[in-house]
Amino acid sequence: MAIEKVKEYFRQFGIEDRVQEFTVSSKTVELAAAALNCEPCRIAKTLSFAVGDRVVLIVTSGDSKVGNSKFKSYFGTKAKMLAFDDVENLVGHAVGGVCPFAVNDGVEIYLDESLKRFATIFPACGSSNSAIELTIPELEQYSNYINWIDVCKMV
Repeated sequence: MAIEKVKEYFRQFGIEDRVQEFTVSSKTVELAAAALNCEPCRIAKTLSFAVGDRVVLIVTSGDSKVGNSKFKSYFGTKAKMLAFDDVENLVGHAVGGVCPFAVNDGVEIYLDESLKRFATIFPACGSSNSAIELTIPELEQYSNYINWIDVCKMV
């Protein structure tokens, strides 16, 4: 189970006990915000894309969406999300629990600038009923991200 893989990953940092598991679903921004009793914008959603033969994850705020022109400007191609049925196999986590932790080898992780306005954010932890509260420096430390990018716009 992916949440166990994430907890094991976090164990090396001594933070596995900070993973929250809910009795309700947190698979969407709205459901996660309700489960956490926080603003939807503080949910760090992780979107999965195919960029040529690469798998790219973009972690962004709950109140933003990828801007096609910004994405194309940065990656040199149109934004194409992974097919629902391919996400778990290619990323290592199923839709609803995709996160930037304990992903498959070769998956590229980028953090969107939209997150920087928050002191803490809540990414998922590999399942559709989990999250962890992290500061931005902690997100940087634990996500093995490649770069901060600006490919999103507020909705």
